[in-house]
Amino acid sequence: MTILETFKKELTNESVTTKKMLSLIPADKWQWKPHFKSMNILRLANHIAELPGWIGQVLNHDGLDIGIHPYIPNEFANTSALLAFYDKLYEKAQIDLSAAHDIDLEKVWTLRNGNIIFSTDTKYNMLRMSFSQVIHHRAQLGVYLRMLEVPIPGSYGASADEE
Repeated sequence: MTILETFKKELTNESVTTKKMLSLIPADKWQWKPHFKSMNILRLANHIAELPGWIGQVLNHDGLDIGIHPYIPNEFANTSALLAFYDKLYEKAQIDLSAAHDIDLEKVWTLRNGNIIFSTDTKYNMLRMSFSQVIHHRAQLGVYLRMLEVPIPGSYGASADEE
């Protein structure tokens, strides 16, 4: 199995849990956050949903200059719209992974704001970080949901709510 085939399989497997978690956000809690320094649940959910989009960004470009392409978070009216956005980026990520070649992963990718460079790494490492970001922020969402008394589904086995 190639590295990209492994990434495709991981994306498929992780998307099941990601969609379960995103679908549990209470409709009346989009602006809720556990602490004044925290993102609200809408911003966190948006970030989780947009992360599959990083796959194509990394594979199809040599970097991203946020000075030219500033980050603008999406706003969603409801969970269905959030999940549709996630599904669209997930499908595109699968296509981008299928079109790439393992040799492409050795190329360098740079995140910058004009002349300020935030990170430079191989495309492989940037993809690996993107997958880790999904897991990290999904766990963060799990804490938010737990604080809202929403039962949490298992990620890699049963959760305490499913035992």
